[in-house]
Amino acid sequence: MSGVRVRPAEPGDRAAVEALHEREWGGPYVIAHDTRFDLRTLPTLVAVDGAGGVVGALAHHTGADGLEVVSVVAATPGGGVGTALLAAAVDAARAAGAARLWLITTNDNLRALRFYQRRGLRLVGVDRGAVDRARRLKPSIPTVGEDGIPLHDELILELRLAPDGAAPAPGRTN
Repeated sequence: MSGVRVRPAEPGDRAAVEALHEREWGGPYVIAHDTRFDLRTLPTLVAVDGAGGVVGALAHHTGADGLEVVSVVAATPGGGVGTALLAAAVDAARAAGAARLWLITTNDNLRALRFYQRRGLRLVGVDRGAVDRARRLKPSIPTVGEDGIPLHDELILELRLAPDGAAPAPGRTN
């Protein structure tokens, strides 16, 4: 999507970001690695179109284990918004001195798995039964996911960030 610009979320973006989270996650809460995240409390990057409208959001946090992408949502998938948000998150991770950017997706989310791997992230772990445990905290999580695949496990992906910035930028492959 040409003309997309990524910047930190501002107070005036709140309603648009919350609408994206409502559509994607059924509200502001997501569960990952047995942790309940309130997306409203996390640092958020937004993708805005040429008119200034919010067309995507990426919520994250940085800790000792790197920058974790907790949520990525694009108003219209396939237009480059996710790629732009992920590239900005890599920049934020490097600026924070993080050794890696990482995230969780679910075993049914083949589209996301393809997307992340094409942008340099590698599958580094599987947490068997993590989604089953997450249902205790958020019962609205379905038992069957995309393409009729039973939804049980979390897949952990990461992008190692070399101190000199030598890791490939998202969207490029070696």
